[in-house]
Amino acid sequence: MTIMNMSRFVTFLSLIALVLFALPSLGFAGQPVDWQMNFQEAATPVAERLHSFHHFLLYIISGICIFVLALLLYVMIRFNSKTNPVPSATTHNVLLEIIWTVVPVVILIVIAVPSFKLLYYADRTDKPEMTLKVTGYQWYWGYEYPDNGGISFNANMIPTDQINKGENQSQVALLSTDHPVVLPIDTNIQILVTGQDVIHSFAVPSFGIKTDAVPGRINETWVRITKPGTYYGQCDQLCGTNHGFMPIEVFAVTKEEFAKWVASQNAGKTPAKAAGDAPAGKKAAAETAAAPKE
Repeated sequence: MTIMNMSRFVTFLSLIALVLFALPSLGFAGQPVDWQMNFQEAATPVAERLHSFHHFLLYIISGICIFVLALLLYVMIRFNSKTNPVPSATTHNVLLEIIWTVVPVVILIVIAVPSFKLLYYADRTDKPEMTLKVTGYQWYWGYEYPDNGGISFNANMIPTDQINKGENQSQVALLSTDHPVVLPIDTNIQILVTGQDVIHSFAVPSFGIKTDAVPGRINETWVRITKPGTYYGQCDQLCGTNHGFMPIEVFAVTKEEFAKWVASQNAGKTPAKAAGDAPAGKKAAAETAAAPKE
């Protein structure tokens, strides 16, 4: 392989990498989609920053891989037994040794600084406007709204044979629940997560959150949903036989619709439906289902 061919090969690999980076639209949804090759669409500032940091790291990693590949190809071509029959007897090169020590340190610093900033930002909100308490059970989720009259309910997965059998025809198998969580958009929401029996994990990809639900301990995270829609998640910690069947369904509605839902819950009435388009342009009405008190 000549130097020219090697250069073309490296260029080809670079183009492949750029094409892969340019495919995020295949993954834009509040739920998994067929042929998804990227993250679900970000619906919170934390998720947006996580995605940006991921892409930033991907460029760094790709650059390192391409550089190492090019270096290996150059060494194989330039210093093989045919082109270089008499090998160099060099054993030390001070400048080279300094470079290959300092450059990795600089790369790690470049990665660490934004990483620590993101960890601090995603940890908690200093100005929560409301609180949602989440409790993991085997194998369903319990929710409480302590700032909204103590509304509480449990959410179980809708059996596959009952999907889209009622008024709501936008249910998703293995992800829809009988009592979805209703949350307002443009609101700093403090989420307190705990477990009742074993360790679970409250994870919603579009929100960029994954918080362990540990019995006897309360962990904290937060979200600020930026757009109305239906968002899905699942327990992300092996917790027993039905670990794969305790989904999370969140209806994000406007503040006005949320206030109506809270009022109807406290009055013991069935809440009005809150219309909202699900992410990725999928027209799915975000019906704020009734959630009876415990």
